[in-house]
Amino acid sequence: MSYTDAIGQVHEAIATGIAPRIVSLVPSITELLCALGLAPFLVGRTGFCIHPAEAVRAIPKVGGTKDVNIEKIRRLAPTHLIVNIDENEKPTVDTLAQFIPHVVVTHPLAPRDNLALYRLLGGIFGVADRGEALCDAFEAEYTALRAMPKGPPQTLLYCIWKDPWMTISRDTYIAQMMAEIGWQAWAPAGSDARYPRFEWSDAVAAQIDGVLLSSEPYRFTEEHVDALEKQIGKPVLLVDGEMMSWYGSRAVAGLRYLRALAAGG
Repeated sequence: MSYTDAIGQVHEAIATGIAPRIVSLVPSITELLCALGLAPFLVGRTGFCIHPAEAVRAIPKVGGTKDVNIEKIRRLAPTHLIVNIDENEKPTVDTLAQFIPHVVVTHPLAPRDNLALYRLLGGIFGVADRGEALCDAFEAEYTALRAMPKGPPQTLLYCIWKDPWMTISRDTYIAQMMAEIGWQAWAPAGSDARYPRFEWSDAVAAQIDGVLLSSEPYRFTEEHVDALEKQIGKPVLLVDGEMMSWYGSRAVAGLRYLRALAAGG
């Protein structure tokens, strides 16, 4: 059976009895592969692939999501490479594709894209039943989320970085997570960047109902919350960046987290 990835590449399911050698350059995908029972076949991961801690501890690091050690990966002799359009550099991926037979490209843009992701990786690596079990768990949480009473719509500025300040565009996974509970992501007018820079001003503050400070990739803290609230005079909330931005198996818990946010908990 064949499966199609985010850029239209067709991948065949591995043959029965064949042990893949997988390098994952995407932290949330590494976690997903472990949830699918594929940790024994992971031979390389980034230093940012930290979940689940016990499973990844023994897997060799091959650099970051952007600064990849190509020669180290070559020595690991992987059969499969898992990458993401947003998180990995295309020239690096193209170089790796010269000696890795199978490069699987992912690009979830909305919560429900996780269903196809579970089926893609579960199918390719012969654990389709586990992929479907994750689909069932996701659907249960999504149904519970959609059944919640909707609060008033809000426009919120989601911050991922400071010095320079950076936010998200409305076509990102994070923005679509926010949209599930009626929160529209603010983005600077005229910018086509997926993660645009911006400067604080009275005009920006006037366009938003509040601010969400993410715990990653910049490690915002409650001190930042207090300082920014005093600066702009609008509510500021610290949010768990992994729950808001990690697709894969963590998305199931991410939907529960969204429910808690919507309920004010």
